[in-house]
Amino acid sequence: MKKKVFARLFALCLSMVFISAGCGQTVIEDYATNEGYEKAEQGTSDTEVEKNTVMQQGIPKEDIKIGVLHLSDPAEGSGYTYTHDLGIQGMQENLGLQDNQIIRKNNVDDTDKDAVKTALQEFVDEGCNIIFSTSWGYMDATAEMAEKYPDVYFSHGSGYKSNGKNFNNYFGRIYQARYLSGIVAGMNTKTDKIGYVAAQGLDNSEVTGGIDAFAIGVAEVNPNAKIYVSVTHKWFDPEAEEKASKKLLDTGCDVMAQHCDTSYPQTLAQEHGVYGIGYNSDMSKETPDSCLCSVLWNWSAYYTSAVQSIIDGTWDGSDYYGGYADGIVEVTDPAAFSAEGTAEKVDEAKAEILSGACNVFDGILETNTGETVGEEGKTLDDATITGGINWYYKNVEVLE
Repeated sequence: MKKKVFARLFALCLSMVFISAGCGQTVIEDYATNEGYEKAEQGTSDTEVEKNTVMQQGIPKEDIKIGVLHLSDPAEGSGYTYTHDLGIQGMQENLGLQDNQIIRKNNVDDTDKDAVKTALQEFVDEGCNIIFSTSWGYMDATAEMAEKYPDVYFSHGSGYKSNGKNFNNYFGRIYQARYLSGIVAGMNTKTDKIGYVAAQGLDNSEVTGGIDAFAIGVAEVNPNAKIYVSVTHKWFDPEAEEKASKKLLDTGCDVMAQHCDTSYPQTLAQEHGVYGIGYNSDMSKETPDSCLCSVLWNWSAYYTSAVQSIIDGTWDGSDYYGGYADGIVEVTDPAAFSAEGTAEKVDEAKAEILSGACNVFDGILETNTGETVGEEGKTLDDATITGGINWYYKNVEVLE
């Protein structure tokens, strides 16, 4: 499915104020840079605008009510749900909304469709104008509820479904930040064994694409290194994530990366005296002695833009797929204890991404089965990246 950046040009007249979350433990680096909503307007044809435009009268800011569906509890750690909630907090502060304008439902299992639909129905019954469902598994239930309630906005994070009207999809080019973190991992492994805890297997392009982007970054600086992947088959499963992390560490991995919710790969890496690559938020606050860098989501960039568009009456149902240049994805600076030259190499690669010289999935790519993907002089398109990466890069091995 073709992704279009759901972008709006607007500026806030007040300086951005950063607030803390969860018992005052949040550090400012956890917050969004708030650059993500100041993006260039993307051109659309008159036909597209007519098709995508709904409810353009706008909703007064004081009448906005927002529902947020979370997979786990934001207070539980530094992972996926925590980072989404930071984005919601950033949006609230940016737009000056009251606490009672935001309703959260936590710990809603995305494999239980009935529970998801019940939670979404409760949001509607409580008067929410826009509902953000943040996990892949919420997709089908969100799609159904959007058809049932055409006057409510539904915005689903990850996945791929949307209707171009009151139901859109939002995600970002996290593979760009994954690629940069792979450079860090490749330059700092001593055993040439790098671990990666993955929430889903080969059939999920979101996870697999991230692994491959990371692996491409590793190979660029260290062709001898291998990435060992352990799959949990659930988006959130603390016990499985801990078990997978231990398996990788027992294999001899001395850098631990992840696409999973908890911080187990990082905390166990520090306990074992090896390095980690954090994900979702800056995990150096939990593992300061081992975290080489963290791959970050700046969700407030999108949440601010989406809610503002509803207030302004400019929502058009477009999907959002921002990247590094939009401020929604990022990688933290490599730690001071990183190998010499790491920061410089990352800066060089980042500049190539921002200039468009590097799109990560460029040229002919060799898979771990010996097949090839892509064409010389071309890069994979968004539809393939978001829905068609069902292969692993040549230096990836999955542990059974």
